[in-house]
This record gives sequence, structure tokens and C-alpha cells, in this order.
Amino acid sequence: MAGQDVPSASGRGLAGYMPLPGVQDEYLDAQGAIRPLWSQLAAHLGGLGPEDLARHIARADQYLLDSGVFFRQYGGGLSVERPWPLSHVPVLIGEADWDEISTALVQRADLLEAVMADLYGPNALVAAGKLPAELVAANPEWLRPMVGVRPRSGKYLHFLAFELGRGPDGKWWVLADRAQAPSGAGYALENRVATARAFSEHYAQEHVQRLAGFFREFRDALMASRHDAESRVAILTPGPLNDTYFEHAYIARYLGFNLVQGEDLTVVDGHLMLRTVSGLRPVEVLWRRLDSAWADPLELDHRSQLGTPGMISALRAGGFEMVNALGSGVLETRALMAFLPKLAPHLLGAPLKMNNIATWWCGDAKARAAVLGAPERMLLSNAFATGMPFDSAGPEPERAGDMPPDALAERIARESGALVAQEAVTLSTTPAVVEGRFEPRPMSLRVFLARTPEGWQVMPGGFARIGSSPDPAAIAMQRGGSAADVWVVSPEPVPTPSLAGPDSARDRRATPGALPSRSADNLFWLGRYIERTESMVRLLRACHVRQAEAGAAAQPLLDAAAPLLKGMGLDPKEGIPQGLLDTLGAAISSAGKVRDRFSPDAWSALADIDKTARRMARNVTPGDDAARALSALLRKLAGITGLVHENMYRFAGWRFLTIGRQHERAMNMARMLEVLTDPELPPGALDMAIEVGDSVLTHRRRFSVAASRETVIELLALDALNPRSLRHQVDELREQIDMLPHANEHGALSPLARAALRLYADFATADPETLGPAELADLGARIAALSDLMTEAYFR
Repeated sequence: MAGQDVPSASGRGLAGYMPLPGVQDEYLDAQGAIRPLWSQLAAHLGGLGPEDLARHIARADQYLLDSGVFFRQYGGGLSVERPWPLSHVPVLIGEADWDEISTALVQRADLLEAVMADLYGPNALVAAGKLPAELVAANPEWLRPMVGVRPRSGKYLHFLAFELGRGPDGKWWVLADRAQAPSGAGYALENRVATARAFSEHYAQEHVQRLAGFFREFRDALMASRHDAESRVAILTPGPLNDTYFEHAYIARYLGFNLVQGEDLTVVDGHLMLRTVSGLRPVEVLWRRLDSAWADPLELDHRSQLGTPGMISALRAGGFEMVNALGSGVLETRALMAFLPKLAPHLLGAPLKMNNIATWWCGDAKARAAVLGAPERMLLSNAFATGMPFDSAGPEPERAGDMPPDALAERIARESGALVAQEAVTLSTTPAVVEGRFEPRPMSLRVFLARTPEGWQVMPGGFARIGSSPDPAAIAMQRGGSAADVWVVSPEPVPTPSLAGPDSARDRRATPGALPSRSADNLFWLGRYIERTESMVRLLRACHVRQAEAGAAAQPLLDAAAPLLKGMGLDPKEGIPQGLLDTLGAAISSAGKVRDRFSPDAWSALADIDKTARRMARNVTPGDDAARALSALLRKLAGITGLVHENMYRFAGWRFLTIGRQHERAMNMARMLEVLTDPELPPGALDMAIEVGDSVLTHRRRFSVAASRETVIELLALDALNPRSLRHQVDELREQIDMLPHANEHGALSPLARAALRLYADFATADPETLGPAELADLGARIAALSDLMTEAYFR
């Protein structure tokens, strides 16, 4: 019976699943029977009890949580990181159906390339009356400075995305073209991993086409487009506050490209250069994830602080290739869709293989009359809006059907025809898990195309947008929508390509990857913030232990330690002080700016510490409760240290992070010894210094006497074998600094390297008797000055 879930031959279906009346459903056909493509997955899902299903879903969610997958949600003047909203049931599409989609979208990509080449070239389409002049000239996405600037490769478009929807007639329609800076490809990869983990027992049985080959082909195409094998391919991001920044970092890490911001780049003699710790390095291919208008404040929007001055001049000089060309946002104009069906035969010699959503340019008198008299519900919006309503975070466009005809006519006249009307689409539905039940939800597809030397390649999948309710407007993630993996299912087993590929050796780099100066700066401070957090935790724990053990009798000793606590911004009256949380937040911020260089495991561990500390701050009380909580935080911090030292490749980034940790530990140790080795302090100060310096057992083994100022100075200041001592930090700082670029070139030392060498020599010749509080304060100031020298040499 129509509308009911009928079991397939291979097992039960999705219990209680009922399609919406009159709406095409991906899972059930018009008679209510399970479509053959879905039979195996339906049998698997139908065989899961509520607890089993919840456990499978939890596996996917835990993976996304551990990987730190997020998107940034805006609203009410706030910007908040939200966990990635995965809809756990994949969308299934047969291989034959996908081949038709791919053929049609390749044709459409060629059409957009031809339109783009004309709009920034001869402009013959406007001259011949094929496009209205006002549609181009008045469009803010058409960039006049780019007219006549032909890309170095001769191609304007390299990476595209198309929004598709299946209508009630079962046909696919193009809802929107994405040519500006299409997002979502990286999220499609994460959707695939998470969904495969959720249903790992079943995924291996389905013949699902893999995604790695698509990314390998595009990566190789970008690498091959360089003229100089030593130049770089980089991804330009607006920065961590962008809503899809996670994807930018993920793709950069996945493909091995530099992730850069506008400030990382400069133009020199018509060439785009990357500021690195080794000096300027050429960038020949730039994959732009930044809207065109912000790319060059000299020739485009002067308010931009995200772009690079002179970028357009470098494009004119053919200094690098931009992916996609600046000004490609004009292709996303909704009104342009009204003309594409007629432009296809003119430019390609064939009609479109996949139709647009029905669109009318209301600058045409006949179109205005048709819209006014149309019985269908229309979407009426500004002609130059670039998003469909279900992909927009703003208010839904007015519906012509909801407006009185006179008001609609008045508005069309007032806007001088610069409006576009589109037919409202009833999207097909697909199964989604809603509060433990399978329910139909509207769905659209985002499909990605990449240009390679062999032509356009279509990602065999992509991701689907799933509505949070039956309302199609609820598909947008900013409105509560979610994303699902798309499985292109083949009738036969499929190959499992890897990202490496058979020809990966040709891309082996002869020189190490460049480290942008901004990234080095953030890694240096990340190391400092992590070490500062540990120093805070150790000092706080020592104070709370003494408070718990001695009560009021410990107050003189706590008063002695007060300058250390105050210097770190810590209030000992709080179990977990706000100053500690602020430092953890600074570490999270620095790590977030180098997500492409920070491992997912390390990020997950750091985020876990931050979450744990903030939870503790709500209920931990001073004394023994705080001491135990701080011990738990120390163990978690040790995990971060282990991940960095055991897993991080010893490249320049690791070196700057390590220098940051050693620098911070040296400053904290110098300050602690200056305060706690004062002979005027009450008994117990030296024991506190040894405890905070994590050297209690070492002191007992080395010295058979009680702690004295001489033994403490010897162990925590001058012992080169103690990894906590000042001497050890200075030795390591000197060694790491000496290996930095330009630090020691043919025996000529940089100012930073000379300062580190002088510190090393002074510590190597010091003895406990000569290191009083004044000398320790002087050494601490000299250690602190290394940070300024580091900034001058590498971070400007």
C-alpha cells in the first residue's frame, strides 16, 4: 500500500517510516516499496534495535568530536563554534543515476567557463543581447579591474560545486551554482569517515565509490600547474573566524598544502610570495577560499584586512594561478540562471542536459507579466543575491504568492526590473534519524567538480543537506539543518584508491615545506601557553596541598608564594582560578590558528583539558578538593606533551613550539627560584620549590641532606641533566635556536643566537654561591628578552 513501509526481500525496512504525501522519496517508491538500491542498507538498519542504533550513532559522533569537526554559527551578534551536525543515514544514489548527473554537470561547468571567459573578455554576450547589460554592469560580483586579465593557464574555473534537488517528477534540478569559493569538500570526507564508522559492519559490504581518487587527481593537477617545482601551492583562508575554517585547515593538512592568510603573502616584482621563517618563498598556485572582493584592498574593497595588496597586479603579470579566478562570484547570480538554457546551445552547441530550477529575469516585460499571473508560488528576491533560501542565513526571500498583485507589481517597478523570480521547489525526502525514529526530511545535494589535465572530474559522492523539519528552508545549517554522506553505489566491487597514487613520487619535495611566519608565531605561543598552564597547575597544587594539610599554619608560606601567584594572574582563593582558564583559552586560540599543523589527537587532548578545567571551576573548592582536581589536569597535560614529542615531525614548526615551551619553563623557573630561595622566607619554601619543579625524587637521590638553598639552586638552576632545571632549558634553547633558519650561517651568529650563546656560557660557568635573587632576576630578564629577539627575527 502506498505510504507504508514494505519489507524488502533482504530484510525488514525502517519501522514506522512514512513518506510525506505527494513528495518524492529517495527510500520508498510511489507504491511504498523499498527501492532496490536501499534494500541492503534498509535491512541492516531495520535489524538494529533502539540501543544498537544509538550505539552506532554515538560512534560517528565520537569520531567527529575527537577530530574537532565544527562549523561556526552566527546569530544574534554572536559567533559560536558548533559540533558538526551529521545526519547519520547516508543518501544512496545508483551509479547509473550518478553517471547522468556527472555528464550534465560537466557540461554545465563548461558552460560557466565559457560565460566567465566572455564576461571578463570580449563581452560578446551582452553586445549580442544574450545577456542584459544591467545584469552584468550593476552586479557587485562583476569586478571591473579583472576585465582583460586572462588566467595564466587560460582557464578561469578549477573547482566548482552545484546544489541539486530532485523534484516530484523524479528529475534532478540545479538549484544553485557555486563558483566563488565552494565549500564542503572537506566536510564530505569527514562525513564519509564518520558514517563508515557508524555502520562499519555494513559499509564494507556496499560497493560505495571512494573519494580519495578525486582529491588525488585535483592535488596532482594543482601541483602540475606550477612552473617552478620548488614553488608552493597554498590555500587562502579568511581565518579562524570563518564559518568553514575547519575545512580549510583539514583540506590543507590532507593535501599537504600551505594554509595562508592574506597577511602571510606579499607581492614582489609581479610574483606572489609567502612570508616564511626562511624568508620569502614563491607561491604559484593559490586556492582561494576568500570572497573575491576582499582579495586585494588596493584595487577592490579598500576596507579589506583579509587580502593582499597588489594581488591583482600579480595576476596581470601572470605571476601565479588563482583557483578560482577573481570575479567568479558573478556566476552565482541567481538571475543568470534564467539565461543559461538559451546560452548553452549558443556557446556549447547543445541544450542543457540538466535544467535549472525555473527562473525568470523580471527586467523582461513578458517575464514580469508571467510572474504576476503565475498560479505557482514564486520566490522573489534581489537579482544579485547569490544563495538559495535554504542556503542562506538571512531571512527567507518574500514569496510572490504571499504578496498582493498590486504590491508585487509596485515592487517590480520600484526595483526597475532588477529582480528575479524562481519557482519554489518541493524537494525529495530521505530517511533521517529524529529522536531515535526514522523520519523523512527534505534533501539537496552538493556535488563537486575539479579540473584536471584530463578534464573535469566529479567527486563520486559529496554531501547532502538534510532539513531539520519538513520545511525546505530548514536545510541550511544556520537554521538547524544537518549534513549526510552520499554513497554512490555500484553494482560491482569498486577499487579503493589512496591519496598517494602511483605517481606520487613525482611530487616529492626537494626542500622542506615552508613555515609561514604567522604559523611559527602561533606555534611558539602555543608552546608557551601550554607550559604556562602546567606551571600554574603545579604551583596551585602545591599551595592547595599545604592549605589542606596545615590550614592556617600554612598561611606564612602561602603569603611567600603570593608574588608568584599574582604574577601569573591567579587567585588562590579559587579552586580553579579564572587566570588558569584564560591561559588555557589562549592555548586553544593559538592552536586553532594552526589547525593545519596541529594533529587531531593533540587538538582533541587540548580541548578535553579545557573542557575539564571549566567543568571543575564550577564546583571545585580550595584545599584538598582543588589539589586532587589539579593533579588530574596535570595528567592530562602530560598527554599533550607526549603527543607533541612522540608524534610531531621534527620540522620547523615543532622547533618553534619546543622553543616556546622551553622559553616559558625557563622564565617560570627563574622567577620561582628568585622568590622561593630567599633566605628570609619561612621554612618549607625550599621544599615547595622542589615540588613545583617536579624534582622531589631526584633531590632525594642526589642529596642525602635536607633541602638547602645550595642544593635547590644546584638541582633546579644548574643541573644540566635535570629536564626541569634552568641550565637544561638554556642548553636546549641554544641548540634549537642554532638550527633555526639564518641563526648560524657559516659561523656568523644572528642576534638571537648570540644572546642564547651568552646565556649558555653564563650558566655553564655559574655556581650556587653566585646565584642570588638579584642574579636570578637578571637571568630571568635576559631569558625573557629572547622572545623579543625571536619576534624580530621570524615573526614580523
